[in-house]
Amino acid sequence: MSAVELDGETLTPEDVVAVAREDATVVVPEPARERVRASRQRVEDVVDGEEAVYGLNTGFGELVDERIPTEDLEALQHNLLRSHAAGAGRELEREEVRAMMVARINALVKGYSGIREDVIDHLVACCNEGVHPVVKSRGSLGASGDLAPLAHMALVLVGEGEAVVERDGDDVRLPGDEALSEIGLEPLSLAPKEGLALINGTQLTVGLAALAVVDGERLVRAADAAGALTTETSLGTTATSDPAIHEVRPHTGQGESAAAIRRLTAGSEIVEAHRNCDRVQDAYSLRCLPQVHGAVRDALEHLREAVAVELNSATDNPLVFPAERVADPGRASGTDRASVLSGGNFHGAPLALRLEYVRLALTDLAAISERRIDRLLNPNLQEPHLPPFLAADSGVESGFMIAQYTAAALLNEIRAIDAASSDNTPVSGGQEDHVSMSSQSALGVRTALENATWIVAAELICGTEAAEYVDDAFDAATAASGSSEGDERDRNGSGLSLGDGTAAVRHLVREVVPPLTETGDRPVHADVESVVALLEDGLVDAAVDDALES
Repeated sequence: MSAVELDGETLTPEDVVAVAREDATVVVPEPARERVRASRQRVEDVVDGEEAVYGLNTGFGELVDERIPTEDLEALQHNLLRSHAAGAGRELEREEVRAMMVARINALVKGYSGIREDVIDHLVACCNEGVHPVVKSRGSLGASGDLAPLAHMALVLVGEGEAVVERDGDDVRLPGDEALSEIGLEPLSLAPKEGLALINGTQLTVGLAALAVVDGERLVRAADAAGALTTETSLGTTATSDPAIHEVRPHTGQGESAAAIRRLTAGSEIVEAHRNCDRVQDAYSLRCLPQVHGAVRDALEHLREAVAVELNSATDNPLVFPAERVADPGRASGTDRASVLSGGNFHGAPLALRLEYVRLALTDLAAISERRIDRLLNPNLQEPHLPPFLAADSGVESGFMIAQYTAAALLNEIRAIDAASSDNTPVSGGQEDHVSMSSQSALGVRTALENATWIVAAELICGTEAAEYVDDAFDAATAASGSSEGDERDRNGSGLSLGDGTAAVRHLVREVVPPLTETGDRPVHADVESVVALLEDGLVDAAVDDALES
């Protein structure tokens, strides 16, 4: 695997995934290191002066007016990490910690944070050598950034807190100083500005958002496949994906989902066989698939745009600039060579609002998938060729009945997630009087993705099971239309084929989920978990691509 270059300018969500999940190494190129050194020199120029500058020689938050003596500046930065490591809730997963770490490094190497190169090297070494700080997931308000989670992360750099390291193939939890020793590092002694630079920013939020963008885009493609399979096996029509419909309402995502349905069902004998038997109109969960899935695609693209900017932004406070860079140096702190500006780049609103949008979009994706599951299972809605709840021996067996119950429960859980970004609780004595709650928004999206993935996996299983009855589907459709085409067609016992893409998906699902006609009732959770794993590993995408490119 290629190393991911952290230059402060070009980090992508896919890069974050490569580091967070695939353990890609990270490197900082020399031009970025030069920016870091120059930025640190500016901080030292300012510290050598007599001026009180926030974050360098003053207290924090409401304590901004407290001037700190030179001999206490190191203690100031260390105490900042200790006092702000006040997180709660579950501990972040390994991939979540790594996503936050890589995002933090990339923000720091832009060269506006004023830290030493040693701090960058410690973070890079921890990332590359597998030292993962133990970080509590709750406590961030998303302004002054993700303070509490980042403080838990940064404590390890000074030899405090805890980290998980790999030793002899096992994960071992160690105090921060012992974890650093495992990879040959000594704890850092922080210089002015460095503690604040490490914890002031949106890196938990943007790290989680980067993972969510990649996961969400993969999920909507899987939902297209599930919906295409349901459309075929329930005798729906693919006419609703005709380009003519979508050219006159040219939303980007809508057109992409319609094209995906056409691609997935290309070559389908089922679609062709009941072309003359189609219902006048399908239910909305089939007919409006391109419109709903497409809107989810557009929401994810909107988030991707913000994540791409945020991953490559300087988000701490204050920021350190060359004096000539600042429009009005008289309003900045500093010297004739360096200007220190306080601002609000740590505020998570640009991410929080789009994350809420994506959570709502994923809720709708889960909702339409759950409705399609019901149409495959519900004897009051399903087509005559399908047995109730797809049970092989209906009555004695319940088939996939309860899969729809679980889908409904998971959908309800997503719907119950509050819009965190619409709330506000002033903190720090009223100094920080409007916050974004962006990390809660990101964690809410993570829950929505987990639940929606389960639901789409359940639809794929139900569609695959319904495909066992496609011959009966053809017979039922032609009989209902009064056509003799079914009798005239010689199928030679081979059955009607699915589309090229949906057939590949069916084959993939069948590798891990046997037909109910072979096993009868069994614990359904294991089936769905197996297909969830296929989705999360990108194997549904791969199966479709391989089938359509061969």
